[in-house]
Amino acid sequence: MTAVAHLNRVATAVPEFDVHEKFVAYAPDLLVDERSRRLFRRMAERAQIDHRYSFVEPDPSPHQLDRVGLFTRGAFADTATRMRFFAEHAFRLAEAAAVGLGGALRPETITHLIVTTCTGFYAPGLDLQLVERFGLRPGVERTLIGFMGCQAALPGLKLARHIVRSQPTARVLMVNLELCTLHLQETSDLESVLSFLIFADGCAASLVSAEPAGMELHGFASAVVPDSREQITWRIGGSGFLMWLDGAVPGTIARGLPRQLDTLLGGRDPAEMELWAIHPGGRTVLDAAQVGLRLDDEALADSRAVLRGYGNMSSATVMFVLARLLAGRGPARPGCALAFGPGLTAEAMRFRTVAAA
Repeated sequence: MTAVAHLNRVATAVPEFDVHEKFVAYAPDLLVDERSRRLFRRMAERAQIDHRYSFVEPDPSPHQLDRVGLFTRGAFADTATRMRFFAEHAFRLAEAAAVGLGGALRPETITHLIVTTCTGFYAPGLDLQLVERFGLRPGVERTLIGFMGCQAALPGLKLARHIVRSQPTARVLMVNLELCTLHLQETSDLESVLSFLIFADGCAASLVSAEPAGMELHGFASAVVPDSREQITWRIGGSGFLMWLDGAVPGTIARGLPRQLDTLLGGRDPAEMELWAIHPGGRTVLDAAQVGLRLDDEALADSRAVLRGYGNMSSATVMFVLARLLAGRGPARPGCALAFGPGLTAEAMRFRTVAAA
């Protein structure tokens, strides 16, 4: 009999510096005309974000963004400098998230390790550092999922499910880590500056096994929204990674989701899903998903709470939402997780929570 995979536990971590207010105050200086500055301030008020965290310490001076020197006007750091910063700080965040799993981690039992990230790379990397720090077995099977953007946690969980279904004694540790704030660009383009308004650093660590606790992972699906290939892009440039989030994305999601629902939900009606974990890519993205799925406000409450408290942490973010669902679960309920990424693509995961003891 095939084992049923469960997401047993999720722990989260963010860096110490809350940078949202500093960026809101500083960003208008990047813009060249008063109209753009007014629009930025108006959009910042409507963003429904109160906090975003980063390893880049803000500078109290109104004319300097950070104390590290990564973002000095006229001399923003090159990609190599940013990758050194990633290598210096990323593991501390991964370690904090994994420690948050507490006694459930049991390093000697971990058979597989999955790491997702799209904001920095180095080798030997996070996977081997985690093996060494937590004393995982030298033979632990390691997989890195890179550059899939905000949706990467769901393919990571899909892989974990395949592993457990084929090897019922497997226990999979997954770590989703992103330092999005490293990739701020010096630009006067309003749409680009607005995209930097939402991104933040964060990490989630989770355990997947056949143990019947947390939530059953029922199925996964992927969909490509037609005629949207260049609306979300993520490319490596000379001064960091270049994110493009087109203003058309919310409209594309609102229109495209209904056409993809049969694929994403495996033929099920959205009304059957009592719980939703939608990646909070931004207020307008959540608004668009709510319209496209015809959901009430309560269905998106956890996603909006994560957006308000943390911003968009790329692949880690949907795991923060799932952590909230696990913490608040009561009776067993069916649900769906949904995230979007470059392409424009969508990843979905159907699940059912296990009733709280």
